[in-house]
Amino acid sequence: MKVWIARISAIFLSAALVGCSTYYAGAQSPHFDGTRFFNPAPMPERGFLDFLRWRFTRAPAEWPASIANPAVGKPAPRVEGDAMVVTMIGHASVLIQSGGLNVVTDPVWSNQVGPTSFLGPDRVRPPGVAFADLPKIDAVVVSHNHYDHLDIPSLRMLWERDRPKIIVPLGNDVILRDNIPGIEPIAVDWGANVDLGRGGRIIAAPVQHWSQRGPFDRDKALWAGYLIDLPGGLAYFSGDTGLGTGWWVDETVKLAPRQIDVALLAIGSYLPRWFMAPAHIDPPEAVGVFWKLGAKSALGIHWGTFPLGDDGPDQAVKELKAALASTDISAETYRTLEPGEMWKIR
Repeated sequence: MKVWIARISAIFLSAALVGCSTYYAGAQSPHFDGTRFFNPAPMPERGFLDFLRWRFTRAPAEWPASIANPAVGKPAPRVEGDAMVVTMIGHASVLIQSGGLNVVTDPVWSNQVGPTSFLGPDRVRPPGVAFADLPKIDAVVVSHNHYDHLDIPSLRMLWERDRPKIIVPLGNDVILRDNIPGIEPIAVDWGANVDLGRGGRIIAAPVQHWSQRGPFDRDKALWAGYLIDLPGGLAYFSGDTGLGTGWWVDETVKLAPRQIDVALLAIGSYLPRWFMAPAHIDPPEAVGVFWKLGAKSALGIHWGTFPLGDDGPDQAVKELKAALASTDISAETYRTLEPGEMWKIR
């Protein structure tokens, strides 16, 4: 317990200056009060005392120090025409290729995710695609500013190498500009469209979540999911989200230009439910979201890479299979991929 107290104190001390400035200043909206963002359907807020209660009473599943990947992904430089291929990199990082466009979601190649290079959960599984094997990236979508999703070192590498369009929810552009010289992120509100060229576009969609990188910046930056509309199909990326009333699923369906070909849905870091449920769906809920989205197929992501919740490295996969067993959804329709594995959607 003393170790965790020291570690938590160090994390917050190292991040103490984060959030002292304003990330976003704009007109009030149905999800922005002029200072902070919020979910239109209020969700139970879990504060620092709840975090401490969880950390000091938890019974986490065991994680090994490392897990080897059975596959090493070497994606093609481009996937042309109306084909679509997704490659699992790890956690919430997925490469989506179609129509000559390469899009990566929440890219994280770092070995730790935290406010410094040595504070934060350690990576248990290496990226399924080495950065050197990653093809030139045209666009990056970042769902929110938690350290396991907005990873400055990885975004810096991508910007310096490829100069992609980096699309972030409102306010997160300030974080990037403060940390990566010369970067030009595109900050978007829910419902906004970003043209990628070559017949591709990104549509920002609402999800139920929250944001924070330090003790003073709670909800100063927005969070989002994305509809990734490419010539070979429509992909949906949830980032992190709780279920709540399901309001955000309804709004996503309204924003979708056509039926979703593949939904990338987070299924891990869901235990304990009393702490995680407001902001993280569990595997059975992820099946329900798939139904409600009306997607043709789904990929379960956000599991087995970083020990963030009390669930084990493959517990989400097992619970997803159990949830699917009581439905008529086939294993080929709703899948999980090991890091490095590829799936030809179309």
